[in-house]
This record gives sequence, C-alpha cells and structure tokens, in this order.
Amino acid sequence: MNLPTSVVIAGCDSMRILDQALLAATSFRPMNPAEVQALLAKTAHAAQAGKHEQYKTTHTFDGTYQNPQWLG
Repeated sequence: MNLPTSVVIAGCDSMRILDQALLAATSFRPMNPAEVQALLAKTAHAAQAGKHEQYKTTHTFDGTYQNPQWLG
C-alpha cells in the first residue's frame, strides 16, 4: 500500500481476517523514501532471480501462454 493505489483487494474469509485487514488499512503509515530504499536493498539479492515470484518471471503459471487460443 506504500505505492499510489485506488483499490486494494484483500480476501477475507472470516470476521477475524476482515478485522485484521481493517486494522492494517486504518493504521497504515507510508514508508518514507529512506525506509523504502533500505527495504529494497535488504531484499534485492532474494528478489533478483525471481525465485520467489515465479508467477511473474516464468510461464509456469501463465494460463494464456499455455492456451494462446484464449487471446482470440
């Protein structure tokens, strides 16, 4: 939520999770630029190979890649 957004979608399957999401939204404080840079520096090594986000870096989870007919 630190980036500009008009909508954040969060799945809530119970009142406890809804309460947790509402607390996160109402108590949220954006990070300042120095905090953002520190977080990016801390996670750069783990993020650079895409190992933890294969849905973004591979075709493994891309249904349209496996089914090009869906695109028309």
